[in-house]
Amino acid sequence: MRRDSKLSSILHVLLHMAHAGRPMTSEELSGYLDTNPVLVRRVMAGLRERGYVASVKGHGGGWRIVCELHSVTLQDIYLAVGSPTIFAMGNRVDQPGCLVEQVVNQSLAGAFDEAEALLIQRFGAVTLADLADRFSQQYDLHRGAHHAHS
Repeated sequence: MRRDSKLSSILHVLLHMAHAGRPMTSEELSGYLDTNPVLVRRVMAGLRERGYVASVKGHGGGWRIVCELHSVTLQDIYLAVGSPTIFAMGNRVDQPGCLVEQVVNQSLAGAFDEAEALLIQRFGAVTLADLADRFSQQYDLHRGAHHAHS
């Protein structure tokens, strides 16, 4: 089963946008993801509906972040991209007739639900500003190390 990477992808482009500090076109953003600009526009439209980004028309236009990075969490973005399924694992049959399989389903479903709730709770504790700050620190370290070797 293929992994759903929508959350990771949109966080990736949002950090590029935050770092660039200027509007970025769907074509530019799609280059970071090695995907089609139409797919970028589709996902960005969902973020626009929630007030996280806006599209700027005309020369020098593109997508820009319009929300306060400190006020938007990974959980917010997770919800904005449609709450993708967290786990690829699941029960073999949803409504089993077998009592053994019913017990297995109940046990697994409880564990999956708890793990998913914990993960989504953790998403709520991390803001886009946290990610941007971490990126800036790594960028500065990398740039400093690169210049030291020049």
